[in-house]
Amino acid sequence: MKVFSRYIARLSDLMAGLSALVLGAMALLILTEIILWNTMEKTTLIADEYSAYGLAAITFLGAGYCLRERGHIRITLVLSLLPDLAARIISALATALTTVFMGYLWWYLLLLVRSSLHYHSTSGTLTNTVLWIPQGLMLLGATCFLLQLAATTCDTFRAIRTGKRVL
Repeated sequence: MKVFSRYIARLSDLMAGLSALVLGAMALLILTEIILWNTMEKTTLIADEYSAYGLAAITFLGAGYCLRERGHIRITLVLSLLPDLAARIISALATALTTVFMGYLWWYLLLLVRSSLHYHSTSGTLTNTVLWIPQGLMLLGATCFLLQLAATTCDTFRAIRTGKRVL
């Protein structure tokens, strides 16, 4: 299981890098929009739409890395007041429950992407963006997050036996 956790950690790093690239592209697009409007009173017509897609993408793509780096919200005050074993058990159960919930969300994201592919769905804007592309980025990030949650769940259950705190 430690090998699985290491590979998933690398995948989370890769997705964080992809998230950073999307964020950089969003910044360039918005900067271009600002320059065009202020110098020529022209617009790209896509800056707000594509920035929204980018926001969804960076949220999902960066979620696994954020979990691995302990950036997600936790109730550490409550856990710190409990005995170590109780805190480890609660952390393991909470992480397992979160993994199940994320699996549910992942399944419905997969169905959404499949539906968009099947029906050739496009956005209702001037760009007619093919929706499976931004949805696919969300699904990719959700897949990485689900795998990172599974690895973290394994690590937290292993921590019960070893006596180490993971979260």
